[in-house]
Amino acid sequence: MTSTPRTLPPQTWTRDAGAVEKRDVWTAMKRGLRGRCPRCGEGKLFRAFLKVADNCNRCGQDFSGHRADDLPAYLVIVIVGHIIVPLVLSIETNYAPPVALQLAIYLPVTLVASLALIQPVKGAVVGLQWAFRMHGFDDNPVEGIPPV
Repeated sequence: MTSTPRTLPPQTWTRDAGAVEKRDVWTAMKRGLRGRCPRCGEGKLFRAFLKVADNCNRCGQDFSGHRADDLPAYLVIVIVGHIIVPLVLSIETNYAPPVALQLAIYLPVTLVASLALIQPVKGAVVGLQWAFRMHGFDDNPVEGIPPV
């Protein structure tokens, strides 16, 4: 009788705990984009527009140690800039509308696009931090380093 080999979940090595279960980065980021807990995918990640909840209301994952800081804002600037600037240049080159009309269109579009992207991008950054066990998401923090 032959036995099938038992497959273990992917493992990753950490400094103190040794081998621990590997967290899927893309799944965590997708859940964060949707504003959901990166661990369970069901609980809410945000308690207000940009305020991350203290913990997941479903699985209890602690979010208080996250450090998204300014990265979401920088990413939104890059994304929106790469969409708006080519559009502005193309329209200006081909049609040359009055400057007042351009400002009346491009400024609100830029504002709305930025506001629409900032929360999903911040959620993805928190999901990335959770998946890589960064900051407060490490199960075994280094001794002597104060919590964030």
